[in-house]
Amino acid sequence: MPGYLTKQEDVAVVGAADLIIRSLLDKQQFHDPLGEAEALGISSATWPLFGLLWPSAAHLAQRMASRPLLVGERVLEIGCGLGLASLVCHRRGIDITASDCHPLARQFLQENVRLNGMTPLKYCTGQWGAQGEAGPEVQTNGKTEELESAVQGHFDLIVGSDVLYERDARATLASFLDRHAASGAQIWIVDPNRGNRTTFHKQMAAHRFEVVEERLDQPALGKVAAYKGRLMVYERPVLG
Repeated sequence: MPGYLTKQEDVAVVGAADLIIRSLLDKQQFHDPLGEAEALGISSATWPLFGLLWPSAAHLAQRMASRPLLVGERVLEIGCGLGLASLVCHRRGIDITASDCHPLARQFLQENVRLNGMTPLKYCTGQWGAQGEAGPEVQTNGKTEELESAVQGHFDLIVGSDVLYERDARATLASFLDRHAASGAQIWIVDPNRGNRTTFHKQMAAHRFEVVEERLDQPALGKVAAYKGRLMVYERPVLG
């Protein structure tokens, strides 16, 4: 694949079988010759972030590995990046849809599905920033183009990891979650203690979501670095 370097490694997920994951070699990789990422508001500095393995993603994947299976439940992963949690869910037979706004996320996810010998995994474009709030369209080279597979419908569980890394003054993520959360849905966000967490709580509260936090702090263990963060579970009372 021209324009950047990748690596392939075995990734251990507590409670699940190891996964073979192809990722970007490092944070220095960047290749956007058609300006697709730029049109979506993805800068050269943030371009590589989707293609790296992040500690919070591993914690979310671990949680999804042990979550009880619920018949008929629809699950959406937002900002999936390499899709670690989605791959764990898919292997377990959970009805999971992975989503991300990065132009290459689908391609990397499909390759990781192939590397692990899985059947195709559902993927949709999930954009909640300035372009995403306008609907399933983006501006590319001065022309409006419809995103062919934007996230649609409602889900019983929406999960994400490390998605609060940018300030969101317009509460676009909270609005996105409100639109796609089914009645009685839960939203799980694993966050490595980002500074935007308190503001996000208030934005979710505006949509009547209540939150319960669980600390996920753990010391360094062998080659695994120490982690400080929390699982935030949002749910709103069902009006009866």
